Amino acid sequence: MGVVDPTLDVELAMMAAGATCVIGCDEVGRGALAGPVGVGVAVVGPAAPAIPDGLRDSKMLSEPRREALAPLAAAWALHSAVGLASAAEVDELGIIACLGLAGKRALAALHAAGVDIAGSVVLLDGNDDWLNKALHTPLNVVTRVRADQDCGSVAAASVIAKVHRDRLMIEADARHPGYGWAGNKGYGSAAHLEAIALLGPTGLHRKSWLKITA
Repeated sequence: MGVVDPTLDVELAMMAAGATCVIGCDEVGRGALAGPVGVGVAVVGPAAPAIPDGLRDSKMLSEPRREALAPLAAAWALHSAVGLASAAEVDELGIIACLGLAGKRALAALHAAGVDIAGSVVLLDGNDDWLNKALHTPLNVVTRVRADQDCGSVAAASVIAKVHRDRLMIEADARHPGYGWAGNKGYGSAAHLEAIALLGPTGLHRKSWLKITA
């Protein structure tokens, strides 16, 4: 069975039921040992054009394809943003709280751009509403397993966030050579773990996640 393209069926149904727009939402970098955790958001409205050809969940795309699709996804969405929470914040607050913090920052960018956050539905990939846990005023958040594969807005958010974070890790690799971040993007590859043991952790490592002592 081939890969099924994402659609806007879910989003259009939500808007037909009264939402002013739908904010697709997905996280990236949750399991990394170094670098921030990120949350991408992409807004679609009732008159959304056709989904860019080839858009998929970021995990189903090669790095060159993600790089090519990210600007197309950002141009397709009414608005998009990426919020980040740092490794230090992950150490201090924990990963779930930092998912919410990064999501809150992404939504703040949408609000500043004039998006009607309160009148929207946030379509969140997965089965855990970690976003509302970070908000003082609850939003209409709908969780959906495989939303990053099935729903165009979430696929767009996934690609935009992944490319944004990957570029940050490539830049960080130039400042902190030896850990292979340009390739592993901060995840726990064998070479990355060996480098941590040899060189020690950096300020971008989630020290509470490491099995070694600094």
